[in-house]
Amino acid sequence: MLRSTKQLNGYRLDAADDVLGTVKDLLFDEENWTIRWFVADTGKWLPGRKVLIPPLMVGTPEWDANLLPVRLTKEEVENSPGLEYDEPVSRQYERRYYDQFGWPYYWAGTGVWGMHPTPTAMLMRENDSDPMTESPEAGTNLLRSVLEVMNYRIQATDDAIGHVEDFIVDSESWTLRYLVVDTRNWLPGRKVLVATDWIQAVQWPQSQVTVELTRDAIKGSPEYDPATPVNRAYEERLYDYYGRPYPW
Repeated sequence: MLRSTKQLNGYRLDAADDVLGTVKDLLFDEENWTIRWFVADTGKWLPGRKVLIPPLMVGTPEWDANLLPVRLTKEEVENSPGLEYDEPVSRQYERRYYDQFGWPYYWAGTGVWGMHPTPTAMLMRENDSDPMTESPEAGTNLLRSVLEVMNYRIQATDDAIGHVEDFIVDSESWTLRYLVVDTRNWLPGRKVLVATDWIQAVQWPQSQVTVELTRDAIKGSPEYDPATPVNRAYEERLYDYYGRPYPW
């Protein structure tokens, strides 16, 4: 199911035994555009600490209740490797976290999640010979905050077109499928979607995303309505408009 990341912020995180807190931010890797950690706001429970929950431990979202069930107890979360609130999430930290629970590394393999397309499939892998060690090039990670990328400028092949207002995430793979582009400075009041596969480059120091589309092409693309969930029919119209093959 496709959902807005803005809507996910504030969702309640329910541990196996109690409420953990709420979603404060999402951290994604810039190579696969996939959510790797939910940042939790735990209120007064664990002050001064960055509390992270991996998608591996998030069950089926309860959309009507604005709730994400977590397959960990509060004690397990409290005893997970500590991280100062302003400290970056390093690969070394991720290893310690995953090793504590005996999970396979999400970065070890050719799939988005190890050798698999979703975190659930990775956790329930049938083949015990699936690799749990890293590939030689997987020694570092490049994680970005969804909130940080909000308001990044969007540059088309010929001119600027607006800014990032939101992301649309697939709640099975937790991959960011689309950028929500606000074109208010060019097409007042109009929002459009651009698939992350169509991103040409990201200039992180300049807070800019360059896409392989022209302004005129984007101008005529199907308009996105935040009040209407993104469904397969809309996706087909979008891909057909741009003449791109369906990714599913």
